[in-house]
Amino acid sequence: MISETEQDLEGLKAVGRVVGHTIAEMKKSVKPGMTTLELDQIGADILRSFGAKSAPRETYDFPGDTCISVNEEVAHGIPGPRVIRAGDLINIDVSAELNGYFGDSGVSFQLPPYNQKLQHLCSSTEETMLAVISHLRAGMRVNEIGKAMEMEARRRGYRVVRNLCSHGIGKSLHDKPHEILPYFNPRETTVLKPNQVITIEPFLSTGAEYVDQQSDGWTLTVPDNSRVAQFEHTIIVTKGRPIILTKP
Repeated sequence: MISETEQDLEGLKAVGRVVGHTIAEMKKSVKPGMTTLELDQIGADILRSFGAKSAPRETYDFPGDTCISVNEEVAHGIPGPRVIRAGDLINIDVSAELNGYFGDSGVSFQLPPYNQKLQHLCSSTEETMLAVISHLRAGMRVNEIGKAMEMEARRRGYRVVRNLCSHGIGKSLHDKPHEILPYFNPRETTVLKPNQVITIEPFLSTGAEYVDQQSDGWTLTVPDNSRVAQFEHTIIVTKGRPIILTKP
């Protein structure tokens, strides 16, 4: 969507604050021995306390209020009986709707005892996201996002997962442009407009460039022993510095 009015801006900021707060509180609440369903319930309670709704549940009938992925799982992990253990690599992805506006954010982190390689993967993914966001300006071609994302990932020694994308957002969970590829596509000629609302969400991998969907119809996993981290913010593109809506 294009944020055209003060009402749009305030609505997007409000849902962004809720999403950022929910992720931060869920991250603080993770403990070895709890299940991903118990963690999801914490997120659901926080969203409900703000009057917000789970966007994936409302939009796609996703069987959870948040997406929680562990270790070999990369995205769209269904909350359930899986027990979180010390040393696990965890991804929390929260998308919410509040008063007709949508926000989307994600974070990857490892529980102690820490593995230096996984710590570097997570910090590098966050750095890549922030570097790409800092370059965005209205008037840029959308394919410049993928070009910058892949370049930043390679600089840090990682590959991008090529079948997971950033996307437009705002009045729906997935808006135009529906797919912002994480690599350069010369055939993409769309230009970013002033006040356009999009997500930036790199998935950086230690090996696999594609992830596989599992039989549950949702969970995406690596086909090998590699690991993937994701960070995501919802932003508004401007002629100057982008506005990050989903900071905690």
